[in-house]
Amino acid sequence: MVVRATTRLLRRHRRRATDRAFGVRLLGAAAVAAVCAVPFALVLVLVEGHWRPLRAVDSGAADRLHRAALDHPAWTSALRFLSDWVWDPLTLRCAVALLTGWLLYRRAWRLAAWSAVTAVAGGLTGLLVKVVVERARPSLEDPVARAPGFSFPSGHAMTATTTFAVLLLVLLPLVPRRGRVVCWAVAVLSVLGVGFTRVALGVHWFSDVVGGWLLGLAVVAWTAWAFEAWRAESGLGRSEVTEGLEPELTGSAPER
Repeated sequence: MVVRATTRLLRRHRRRATDRAFGVRLLGAAAVAAVCAVPFALVLVLVEGHWRPLRAVDSGAADRLHRAALDHPAWTSALRFLSDWVWDPLTLRCAVALLTGWLLYRRAWRLAAWSAVTAVAGGLTGLLVKVVVERARPSLEDPVARAPGFSFPSGHAMTATTTFAVLLLVLLPLVPRRGRVVCWAVAVLSVLGVGFTRVALGVHWFSDVVGGWLLGLAVVAWTAWAFEAWRAESGLGRSEVTEGLEPELTGSAPER
C-alpha cells in the first residue's frame, strides 16, 4: 500500500511538473511570436500612417528600378521568369507539399505536420493582412509587369521566407556540415532575390517586401517554438537551428 501511494504521488508530481513546463513553453512561444511580430507591426503602422520618410523610400526605389527595367528589357525578362516561375508562390508551395509527402513516407509525422502548418499558416496570415490593409500596388507609367490583389505585405516575399525556412530546418540534418553554409547562403539569397524582383518589376513597394519578410519570420518563429515544445513533451532533447528541427531524421529509422 505504501509503495502504491508513493508511486501515485510521484506520478502526480511529474504530471504537474510537465504541465507547468508545457505552460512555460507555450508562454515562451507566444513571447517569441510577439517579439518577432513587433517589427512587422511597426512597418504596418508606418504604412497605414503614410509616414513621409517611408513613402520617399518606396517611391524612390520604385522609380529608379522601374527606369532600369525599361532600359534593360533582357534583364527585366530574366526577373519576370524568376518571379513568375522559379520563385512563384505556387512553385514554392508545391516544394513544401512534396517535402511534406516525403516526410509522411518516412513516417516523420511531427516534421510533416510542422511543415504543412507553417506553410498554410503563412499563406492564410498574409492573405488576411492584405485584405485588412487594402494597400494599392504601385501605379507606374508603362509598367513592365502586373499583379492582381492588394500590395501589403508581399505574398511572394512572405512565401519565400516561410518556404526556405521550412526547407532549411527540415533538410539541414541530411546535409554534411561543410555544405550547410551553402544551403544557408542559397536560402538567404533566394529570399532577398524574391523581394528585389517584386520591387524591380514595379508590382510591390519596398515596404511591402519588408513586411512580407518580417511576417514570414514571425510565423516560422511561432511554429518552430511550438515544435520545440512538442519535442520536449515527447521526451526528446532540444534541437539547434544549425542542426535542423529534428536531427534524428538523418541516419535513423523512420518514426513509429
